[in-house]
Amino acid sequence: MQSSYEPNAVEARWYPIWEESGVFKPEVNPDGEPFTISIPPPNVTGSLHMGHALNLSMQDVVIRRRRMQGYAALWVPGMDHAGIATQNVVERQLAVEGISRHDIGRDKFVEEVWAWKAKSGNRITEQIRTLGMSCDWSRERFTLDDGLSKAVREVFVTLYEEGLIYRGNRIINWCPRCHTALSDIEVEHRDEMGEMVHIAYPYTEGDGAIIVATTRAETMLGDAAVAVHPDDERYAAVVGKTVTLPLVGRQIPVVADDGVDPEFGTGAVKVTPAHDPLDFEIGQRHDLDPITIMDAEGRITTEGGQFVGLDRFDAREAVKTALQDSGALIGIEDHEHSVGHCSRCSTVIEPRLSLQWFVKVKPLVEPAIDAIKADEARFHPKRWEKNYFHWMENLRDWCISRQLWWGHRIPAWYCECGEVVVSRIDPEACPACDSTDLTPEEDVLDTWFSSALWPFSTLGWPEKTADVDRHYPTSVMITGYDIIYFWVARMLKMGIHFTGQVPFPDIVIHGLVRADDGRKMSKSLNNAVDPLDLAAEYGADALRLSLIQSAAPGHEVPFKVEWVDAARRFGNKLWNALRFAVEHIGISDVPATGGYPEDPGPVDAWILSRLHDVVEEYDAAMERYRFNDAVGLLYSFSWSEVFDWYLEMAKTPLRDEDSGGTTRQTLGVVLRDLLKLFHPIIPFLTEELWSELVGEGLVAGSSWPTPPKVAGPEAMPVLQDLVSGIRRFRSEHGVSPKVPLEVRLDDPESVVAEWWADQISVLAGAAIVPGGRPDPIAGNARIPAGSVEGFVALSGVIDVDAERPRIEKAIAAAEAVAGKSRAKLDNPAFRDKAPEAVVAKEQAKLDEIDADLQRLREQLAELG
Repeated sequence: MQSSYEPNAVEARWYPIWEESGVFKPEVNPDGEPFTISIPPPNVTGSLHMGHALNLSMQDVVIRRRRMQGYAALWVPGMDHAGIATQNVVERQLAVEGISRHDIGRDKFVEEVWAWKAKSGNRITEQIRTLGMSCDWSRERFTLDDGLSKAVREVFVTLYEEGLIYRGNRIINWCPRCHTALSDIEVEHRDEMGEMVHIAYPYTEGDGAIIVATTRAETMLGDAAVAVHPDDERYAAVVGKTVTLPLVGRQIPVVADDGVDPEFGTGAVKVTPAHDPLDFEIGQRHDLDPITIMDAEGRITTEGGQFVGLDRFDAREAVKTALQDSGALIGIEDHEHSVGHCSRCSTVIEPRLSLQWFVKVKPLVEPAIDAIKADEARFHPKRWEKNYFHWMENLRDWCISRQLWWGHRIPAWYCECGEVVVSRIDPEACPACDSTDLTPEEDVLDTWFSSALWPFSTLGWPEKTADVDRHYPTSVMITGYDIIYFWVARMLKMGIHFTGQVPFPDIVIHGLVRADDGRKMSKSLNNAVDPLDLAAEYGADALRLSLIQSAAPGHEVPFKVEWVDAARRFGNKLWNALRFAVEHIGISDVPATGGYPEDPGPVDAWILSRLHDVVEEYDAAMERYRFNDAVGLLYSFSWSEVFDWYLEMAKTPLRDEDSGGTTRQTLGVVLRDLLKLFHPIIPFLTEELWSELVGEGLVAGSSWPTPPKVAGPEAMPVLQDLVSGIRRFRSEHGVSPKVPLEVRLDDPESVVAEWWADQISVLAGAAIVPGGRPDPIAGNARIPAGSVEGFVALSGVIDVDAERPRIEKAIAAAEAVAGKSRAKLDNPAFRDKAPEAVVAKEQAKLDEIDADLQRLREQLAELG
């Protein structure tokens, strides 16, 4: 083996071997219980980001472990066609050549997108391979492939036949630049400073006016009413009256509606049914005519009178000026509010009444809510259920049509007789009048429509395939909290409706990967980190380990590059441990399974007992999807117990060819099982080390470790504390490791064993001398270790006369610092006004100084 671990060389060679072996296919465990994950499909639009790296790493940990446990484990890979995002990318590429999509037409443009997809999609799949993800690539899917397109069409037609899909006029998010409706997830909300404009609407009869407030003054041109809350006594007398709309002259009613917040503004709101979702609902309840005053370009229509043709923002200023001139403008004040922007082009979106296709969600929502309440599907962490219920219980019908060319074209045709034909196959004639002059729908489906079918469509549904029969429902869905509502909820609704089963029983929610200051990673903030760059520099295994170790369930991940470097150093430590082992163990001495020694000595029994306990705790954490706890446990066991203690304890017996057989056997199986436990997390390194230690087969295809329960020496922690205490004594007093020490042991509970002497000699450079507790104690350094106390004789080891003034000086310095810190904490101006984190940091600092002072005073007393 090389003297140090070189990740790039190791990682480059193993993925082709895994693929060629077929180990990623469920057929490697034909008799195993199926365990299936459908990959959350990355958008075909570009490269993997840090969120993908975290999400994929978590899934790979689960699927590799299940595979090793004997399950018929299937991880279905694939990509999403990402309608608007992909179309925008290709449009920008054409624009560089001075071409628009309209110049080349729909068919040619779609060809251009497919060509771009082939290039981009290959890049993403290679990135997934680079990160070591164990997908079954023979089952790779794409949301626009023939099979999934058939599933999409089947679902659309079925829902239409059931009356759950309809075409109608409703308020949608509209992007004037992209010229399409947007889903809620495609709208980014940003807090911006705007203006609250107060306008007087005079009563048609009599004196006075009702005052309304709006941040979008231009929309007043389409007002159809003024609304107040029915319990608001301020307006009880005016409900039913009419007011005159300024600048327009239209008489509109004052209506009472429960949807009005009486605490907002004046308690009276303008109602513009064609340009606000809440206003649209109020309009429907009061039979108000929606008046569209803005076209698809964001310009004022003829309904806007004198402002016709103006851009919406120019119209806003013109309306305010006209209101000022007419005397209807009461005032303008600065107002911070949330403004929706198109996530693809950053254009401010416009709520707009539009003829679109919708899904009636209520009949689909109730079974999806009941499934969670009945524990048929569970959120991990459970707290996300509350958010899920709140969102599901307040859903509006889902707008599924998009004014794009890239995507699943809605299977609808229009006849001049008025008939709308929705069909599983392209119709040849109108069923109502036999006309063959049918016009196909131009719109495509929302990308989330096909994504909602992903768990069962990727397995071959609606065909009755073997994969559907064996691998549906899938076993777990792992995803970020940001798409619970837009994807997870829709998969639950569609899965239950079309298969009668939840698509997955476990829903594991993780946080978002953020910059180390907690801000969102983005190119505009110049804080985005490319996971492939990190993998190239530190290794994919280091990236995976750092992400999984830092991702507490459901919490954000403030990412630090230092974590990846620390993970790389851990990989090097594991490499060196195995390098040491293979110098003393023949490959044939380490079987792929079993091989645990039957009569181990005390040290070997201790590490075997710890191995058994760690595997149990690790498995328990993994079953609860507490990845960071499992990895932290394994990391600590490896570094703090196997590397720091057992390897050091094993060195002496390993050098003895005659008596070291049991230790060699123990070392081999412990490190072998450690490779198995770490394999789902750091697959490349463990596979390389497996080839060095075991020498046959693949760790990826090996069985999960089940070490036997071994009775280890109960007093091992006492011995470790004693050795650590002696080492600390050397460090504190500057005593070289080469200087031999004598230690007396006070052992009232008789826990000290004969074999301790050799370990204390090897690990601490100290010899146990008889006599027990010294009398007097002065002149000895006290080493507390559980029920045992050790006493190291100072005579001949340290210069007491020189050590005393050094310690006294250190005590004085520490007391000065502690005094300042204590005074700071006692000052109400600091404790009550400083941020909580700052106060806590100062308290922790003082606690640490006090602990140091206590130890220094003990040292001074020990000098006599």
